[in-house]
Amino acid sequence: MKHVVITGANRGIGLSFCQHYLALGFRVTAVVRKSSPELDTLGCEIISNIDVACGTSVANLKQHLLGQSVDILINNAGIFSNESLANMDFAAIEKQFMVNALAPIRMTHALQKCLSSGSKVAMITSRMGSIADNGSGAYIGYRMSKAALNAASKSMAIELAGLGVSLAILHPGFVQTEMVGFAGDISPDVAAERLMSRIDELNLSNTGTFWHSNGAVLPW
Repeated sequence: MKHVVITGANRGIGLSFCQHYLALGFRVTAVVRKSSPELDTLGCEIISNIDVACGTSVANLKQHLLGQSVDILINNAGIFSNESLANMDFAAIEKQFMVNALAPIRMTHALQKCLSSGSKVAMITSRMGSIADNGSGAYIGYRMSKAALNAASKSMAIELAGLGVSLAILHPGFVQTEMVGFAGDISPDVAAERLMSRIDELNLSNTGTFWHSNGAVLPW
């Protein structure tokens, strides 16, 4: 049975990932700070009290999964706020860096021994991390954190390829989640299905690609 580990799995896209991978017969490990009634009803393995931005917390997760094989690692957890020159919040920028940029690197580093040839890593990022695609400004912390994640992910894709592990850098689209006040264009279910298609297509020949969930390659 294939094993997928998903962070930020208690709601939104993460919860939809859990539902869809369970339906495909995967063993699903949901990594959360706190579970939700919706997640509890699924029957998957839930590892709670994990703050992906905390080194000690991720070390505890590493010990829990020690010796287990992970076929797909989905670094989905993220936070979002809006800073601009007119409305600056440096603490919020730092927090977004910790959760959006450093935490996925911390997770991948911690679980690298669980990955083997054929395993896949999915970094859930945003096209807002694209420098070339920025036409509206603002959202300084979120854009910076996702651009940093994209850069790190490209480097890790190159290193992991030597181990037979491929990595995708994935923008889900504008999704109707709590993070954006449910103002998106597509549902979490649609986003998860599209992202799973990209993960399914991922291999060592296209590792390190920055994709929209619809399959379009995005500019850096």
